[in-house]
Order: sequence, then C-alpha cells, then structure tokens
Amino acid sequence: MTTITRLEVKDIRFPTSRSLDGSDAMNAAPDYSATYVILHTDSELEGHGLTFTIGRGNEICVAAVKSLASRVEGRPLAALTENMGGFWRHITGGDSQLRWLGPDKGVIHLATAAIVNAVWDLWAKHEGKPVWKLLVDMSPEALVRCLDFRFVSDALTPEEALALLRRQASGKAEREHEMRQQGYPAYTTSAGWLGYSDDKLRHLAREALAEGWTHFKQKVGGDLDEDCRRARILREEIGWERPLMMDANQVWDVDEAIVNMRRLAEFAPLWIEEPTSPDDILGHAEIRRRLAPIGVASGEHCHNRVMFKQFLQAGALDYCQVDAARLGGLNEVILVVLLAAKYGVPVCPHAGGVGLCEYVQHVSLFDYIAVSGSLEGRVLEYVDHLHEHFVDPVVIRHGRYQVPSAPGYSITMRADSLTRHQYPEGAAWRQNV
Repeated sequence: MTTITRLEVKDIRFPTSRSLDGSDAMNAAPDYSATYVILHTDSELEGHGLTFTIGRGNEICVAAVKSLASRVEGRPLAALTENMGGFWRHITGGDSQLRWLGPDKGVIHLATAAIVNAVWDLWAKHEGKPVWKLLVDMSPEALVRCLDFRFVSDALTPEEALALLRRQASGKAEREHEMRQQGYPAYTTSAGWLGYSDDKLRHLAREALAEGWTHFKQKVGGDLDEDCRRARILREEIGWERPLMMDANQVWDVDEAIVNMRRLAEFAPLWIEEPTSPDDILGHAEIRRRLAPIGVASGEHCHNRVMFKQFLQAGALDYCQVDAARLGGLNEVILVVLLAAKYGVPVCPHAGGVGLCEYVQHVSLFDYIAVSGSLEGRVLEYVDHLHEHFVDPVVIRHGRYQVPSAPGYSITMRADSLTRHQYPEGAAWRQNV
C-alpha cells in the first residue's frame, strides 16, 4: 500500500520579466513562477503538482502549502482515491481556521490546487496512466464520486452529472482514437505579447504560420491606437480567414470595454478575453449582450465552481476558460467542465504560465472524449515558454496538442531545473542570468 510520508514544497521562479515574455496590459513584467509540491511516499512513486504565480508572493503560497501539508501526510493513497470527493472537502473545509482565509479563493485555494493536483499525479502514476486516460476510463459513477456538489447543486445535481457522462459513454473509444491520430486543436498566444516590438510580432506570426498555426491571440488594453496598429499588423501577417482572439487582462471598466472593442471590431476578433474585472459577473453579461457577435471569454481568474456557476447562469460567457491551478485542483475543474456542458458553453482552458499547458491538455482531452463529445467552439491555448523544464513536456504538431502517454499529470519538473530556479538561492537568481 502506497502511503504519503512527506510533503515537500519549493519556491520556483523563472526570470521571464527580462525578455517580457508573458507581458500584458495588467502584468507588465511577470516572472513566471510555481509553488511546486512533491508528495514523497514509502515507495518509489512521487506525486508532483504546482500552482502558478508571477513572482513576488510565491513565498506566501509556499507557506500556505505548508499549512495544509497535514491534510495528506501519513495518509495511504487508497484512502484518498477511494473517496476523492470526501478528500477534496477535507482539504478545502476540514480546517475551519484555514478555510476562513478563503474560503475557496485566493492564496489558500492556489495552495490547495498544488496539493490536490499532486495527489492526482500520484494516483495516475500508481495506475500507470496519464491523468486524461485515468479520467476517461472511469465509470460515470466513479467520476461523480470524485466531486463535491455543495453550493452548486441548484445548477447541477449528481444525477444530472451522471446523465451527462452516460450520454457520451458509447463514443469514447472512437474519440480517443481520433485524438491519438489528430491531436487537440490549439491557438497560440506566443506572438501577441504586449511588450513585443513590431518586428518581433511579425517574425513570430510568420514563424507560427510556417509551423501550421491557424488560431492566434493578441494582447490588448494598452493604448487603443497601439492596439489597433498591432491588430492591423497581425491581420496583415495571418490574413482574414484565420481566427484572431483578443485579451484585455481585466484593465477596462464595462463601458470602456464596449467602446474599445467596438473600435477593434474592424479586425474581426472571435472573442474578447477578460474585458473587465474577473469578479464582475453582471459586467461580463452586459459586455456580451452589447458586443455580440464578438464573444466573451473569461475564467483564468475565476476563483471557484460557485463563481463559474453564476457566470453560466447569468449568460455571461461564450467561452469558459477554466484554469487548472486557479481552481482547487482537478476535482473542481471536472465539476466546472460538467457545469459548462450543461449550459452549452465550450470549455477553452487558460494555459501559458509555467506548467499550465502541461496540465490543461489532460482537461481538454477529458472534456472532448468523456463529456462534450464535440470540438465545436473549442480550442486550447498554447504558449511556447518553459516547456523544456518538464520531464514530459507538451508536444505540438501543426497547431495541435499531441496526446500525452506518460503516466501522471505531465507536471514533473527536471531536477536540474528545480535546482537552478529555486528562489532565491538558485543559480538563475544568484548569477542574475
């Protein structure tokens, strides 16, 4: 029997601010970072998980993980996996004093994600399967037992979740074969960061076209004239037949978002992402109503399943951008995927960051194979940063994610990368290189 003996947590940071990778209107110079968890066991197996931050404050998330470590240390893996729904409630609400710091939001929920995802990684490794395959092979009943429906049962009951999963059960084998043959469709954000020069913008767009990309995303929300100029450059490079998405990263008020996007509408954006505060459900709904047919996408900063429930109930989203490390781990992600399926909203997970592409390929494969059964409106974000630090990095061919085959959640980092980028003592920080 595999037992978790010790939780180890590391403060891992990459100095991406030096090249402005990841720069946008709200986050001018991020250092992509990870609160990185390793679950040591009494066997050769380890569970790895992380949550994503952008530099300063990562140490606070590390401290939060340490405060939650007792929730898993000393526990047999089977005791967690036999009742994953109960385990999730135990880690999110079993200590009322820690729950007070959220509840189900902020640093404490980010820490929860790192630990919960590490448990899923450990479970999948124990079963010898990648996480997506572990999920796809579960019966609907077993999947539903992994979920905590508290606070969302008015929108989705366990019985409705079972019905959604059973509806797609007969075609799972065919869709799995399709994904193995073709891969999952993706879009690239790598060409469109706000801090890039015009020459770099053009170069990266041409490079992406040569690699087979068909969907592109541009950061907006700085100077509106500059946004228009950069959009014009992208359209010159990618043409008008390929979808172009835009992302404002929360910087606009509601009316400002509407005015600005009406001007940017000449460039035919498929969606505007995070047009205003990520907490403003009714604001998103108003923007969606007044900007149609431009879609509204959001979710990377949506705290929990309750907020997603209300976004969906309010008709505030055209695209649900669930984040694998913002929510409280895979249990909550699965529940949001099912909620979106009930409301007919396609799930297009947020990626980028460090490790998020590795995570969300599993989410989207599960969504298509076991939940939605459709690729309509679905496209998965890809950012070409930091994958070289992972043992099992994402593989992209012709603008599509290739299906991962290694056991686990694809999130295990290389030992040398962990050592070099541990903050503040790692060589990447001591040498300022």
